[in-house]
Amino acid sequence: MNLKQRFAFLFTSFVAVILFIACTTIYLLYAGYRQEEFYNRISLEGIEVYEFFQQSKKTDSLANANLLSEIRDRSIFNEHLIIQDSLGKQVFGIPNNLPIKLSAAIREKAKKNKRFQYADVNKIQHVVEFHIPTKSFVYVSGFDQIGLDKLKNLQLILIVVFLGGLCLSSVLSFLFVREAIKPIVQLSKQMQLTNVKNLSERIEIKSAKDEIGLIASSFNAMMDRLKSAFDSQKMFVNQASHELRTPLSVMLSQTEVALTNDYSKEAYIQVLASLKEEQQHMIDLANSLLLLSQYDTVAFEAHWPILRIDELLFESISLSKRAYADINIEFSYTTIPENDAVLYIKCNESLIKSVFFNLIKNGYQYGSNQQIEISLMLNSDSIEINFKNKGLQLSEEEIKKMSLAFFRGQNATGKKGFGLGLSIIERILAIHKGSLMYHAVGEDWNVFTIKLPKSIDV
Repeated sequence: MNLKQRFAFLFTSFVAVILFIACTTIYLLYAGYRQEEFYNRISLEGIEVYEFFQQSKKTDSLANANLLSEIRDRSIFNEHLIIQDSLGKQVFGIPNNLPIKLSAAIREKAKKNKRFQYADVNKIQHVVEFHIPTKSFVYVSGFDQIGLDKLKNLQLILIVVFLGGLCLSSVLSFLFVREAIKPIVQLSKQMQLTNVKNLSERIEIKSAKDEIGLIASSFNAMMDRLKSAFDSQKMFVNQASHELRTPLSVMLSQTEVALTNDYSKEAYIQVLASLKEEQQHMIDLANSLLLLSQYDTVAFEAHWPILRIDELLFESISLSKRAYADINIEFSYTTIPENDAVLYIKCNESLIKSVFFNLIKNGYQYGSNQQIEISLMLNSDSIEINFKNKGLQLSEEEIKKMSLAFFRGQNATGKKGFGLGLSIIERILAIHKGSLMYHAVGEDWNVFTIKLPKSIDV
């Protein structure tokens, strides 16, 4: 059973339950009304006969009794009516001389409540009334043929209405559900047709206010993200291929030249040294690509240690000084912390050190004087670290692209590198719920600012 049939079945089932409850309620209410109305009717018949009988006792009782038998209402089917005195002796009966005995229990209930009524298994209704002034009992019974026929007709009408309403609701529910889930069907078809070649196609949204419209809108937004991811991946692969092809071409060219020429030992050593340099270049590129792929799967871990950020920064500065002998690094606190606890962050030590080292390395390689100024500033809920170096500033267009893999600005012209450093830094900071920002200061100063959240466990 598909979704359309399931919804139609559920809708029809709900309508069937409502119709059944409504029809059953109407039938039961009318059945109760019919029964009570007939009780009142035969009771009124008994009262009229009883009053006429009392009046007839003052005159010719036999003549009046015969007249009463002739003129009384004959509309009650299978009617029986008797009047008994206080001793239980029958003083009047219709039909005449009909012997009917009332049990002591029935007489007692009628005497106690002034009126007692009941129906037997044959649907004959009985009413016994006790009249206090004369201490007489009036018994009337009858079969409501007309009322039961009406009740039977009503039952037939309700069954027809129920079945007709059920059929009509089935058809309408199917049409309604088919129209309601049409966007879902379109969404399903679009999903089946979606592949790498048509990621630009979108579902038409007629109304974004209902749930179906929200689903379609979410699907379109998902397709936008997928297209962006595929485009980035495609560009990344193209750029990586280009970066790998260049050193391979150089190595192949040098090897072919060495094979076709008779070089001296020194010349061969020079060729091998050049090949080694290109090989190291490829190894560095492969390592950077591996880091990027690894950081895509790494997530923030709750069990990471809580460490002092300034101590991690000092270790990165020390490592940078060992790597670059002529580097000049100045460190300062923008605000002196009153409590050391504000300097702690929850982090992966090696990853954060890699961020600090790469920013120092960028400032050294792309700066004009090998000098980096580092300042640490404390905010209410975060820690900011500024890395400032002097050199060619990035343009607005370059700032937008600085975190893209393999992108290199004009300040990197003629200098070795792959354009992967800032991409790696940004991904590491994203893992730590931090951020990277750049802004130019003055005419020739560059400032990279990283922001990391403080630890709340200290």
